Amino acid sequence: MTLTATHCVASIPTYPICKHQHKPPRSLSQRILSRSNRVSNVKIPQSTSLTFEPRNECECFNLYEQQVPYGQAWAWQKSIVNEKKTLIQRNEDCSDSLFVLQHRPVYTLGTASSEQFLNFDVKDSPFDIYRTERGGEVTYHGPGQIVMYPIMNLRNHKMDLHWYLRSLEEVIIRALSKTFCIKASRLEGLTGVWHGTQKLAAIGIRVLQWITYHGLALNVTTDLTPFHSIVPCGLRDYQVGSVRGLLKEFQSSTDCERARLPDPDDGQLLDITCKSLIKEFSEVFQVRINYETISRLELLERKPVNHLEEETN
Repeated sequence: MTLTATHCVASIPTYPICKHQHKPPRSLSQRILSRSNRVSNVKIPQSTSLTFEPRNECECFNLYEQQVPYGQAWAWQKSIVNEKKTLIQRNEDCSDSLFVLQHRPVYTLGTASSEQFLNFDVKDSPFDIYRTERGGEVTYHGPGQIVMYPIMNLRNHKMDLHWYLRSLEEVIIRALSKTFCIKASRLEGLTGVWHGTQKLAAIGIRVLQWITYHGLALNVTTDLTPFHSIVPCGLRDYQVGSVRGLLKEFQSSTDCERARLPDPDDGQLLDITCKSLIKEFSEVFQVRINYETISRLELLERKPVNHLEEETN
């Protein structure tokens, strides 16, 4: 997927245009983890898991067990971007944020995505369609896919977008290698993470005033059928793969964590992958993960989402 976009060549506006679209619940956070005031119980023990001295803090909203409507997650991101822009303008500390979640079935397009990569009429789409401000072509999000939306102040890291993209890829590559012995890799000239010619993870970002949003999506137990209705990321000569699909091919591994979980069910596989991704994210970006509470989400929902100024670094 491309890094930046130029102009809109398709007719889909920056909001869903599809008969399937429903309004998100008035307060999604009230429906999340009703038995606990924590967003997630998947934690990295701070005193034992960190093998480095973290340089920055990162608040984490771990909603990986939830299928969050795309519009809701998009609004949360924009709200936090606005928060960080305000802090920077005041010369106050601006730490990082991270959302980890699943989406309900949805197609998303980048700013300059072309409708030629849709194998259906947009007026009769099988799922909701959103045109967003990220780079890249069309992709699919749905259950079984772990999505990570880092909202990072690159002033605290490295003000280099290519470094940032390669770092996101590194998070996925490390997680798949260490946890499942999957030899994932990059392909020269392309963004994302691959196993052979199968694309396992897509990446599409936007950066405003060196604050990142949007992010990555890794197919774990995803039903890949909806990808057949599009040309994923505009790449016609490649396939889409998933962690579950690869594990079915790799039943003989004996030298990694996967050997101790030879046949995890879908829930276990998502849980294992989520933990690994968060751990590797923490190490690659050298941040301390601080899990946020439901009250923080409720605060975000009460804040109006202002239009984000269209600019690139």
